[in-house]
Amino acid sequence: MNDNLYDYSTGGLDDIRADLVLNDMEKQLIRQAGMVIQCPKNYVLFSAGDVSDQVYLIESGWVKIYRISADGKRVTVGSIRGPGELVGMAETFLDIKRTCFAGTISKGSVVLLSKTKFMEIMTQNSFLTFKIINLLAARMREAEAIIHEMVCSQALGRLATLLMKMGERMGVHTKNGIKINIHLTHEEIASMVGISRQTVTSALNTFKQEKSIAFEGRMIRINPDKLAKWLA
Repeated sequence: MNDNLYDYSTGGLDDIRADLVLNDMEKQLIRQAGMVIQCPKNYVLFSAGDVSDQVYLIESGWVKIYRISADGKRVTVGSIRGPGELVGMAETFLDIKRTCFAGTISKGSVVLLSKTKFMEIMTQNSFLTFKIINLLAARMREAEAIIHEMVCSQALGRLATLLMKMGERMGVHTKNGIKINIHLTHEEIASMVGISRQTVTSALNTFKQEKSIAFEGRMIRINPDKLAKWLA
């Protein structure tokens, strides 16, 4: 297994995470013990300071984890979480108050499960326990890789990485590239890669001019091969 999270030719932590998305049987265990809610875009699942007494299974849609900076800006931490993934586990296990916010970036549905019920399921199903351990370990390595990327890569490289990761996880492959059918503002993108909104706008224009990306209404189409040159 390649340790480089951003090596798109040989795979990496994205491959690990794909294997750790809950399968149908595991999701059914959580559905039976939890409650499904429908969430509009920008719905806040939990906030910093909340009691950590629930975990959340994403059934559909996408969720981002973020913090609020001292100047009031939203700063995305970690990756965007999607269908079949669990959020809110670490602080629930530690029994501490939330330090982050979790909000939807598209409409979807989520299963809410109490800590008590979640622990019961894990106790009764050891295979799920081992999967959760592996998932948390993969996320820790992912966080380390993101920190390395922030420190060592230039702005255009970080943005290219984000677009390629979004394409892999939520894109639709076409003969002309990969379409990402999710709308993010330049401010939201900036918070994900640690650069200013103005830099995001400039970088996207650069990618557009070299035909690494193309805008199609509210969608964006990317050319992974052209974007990959910015990862060096």
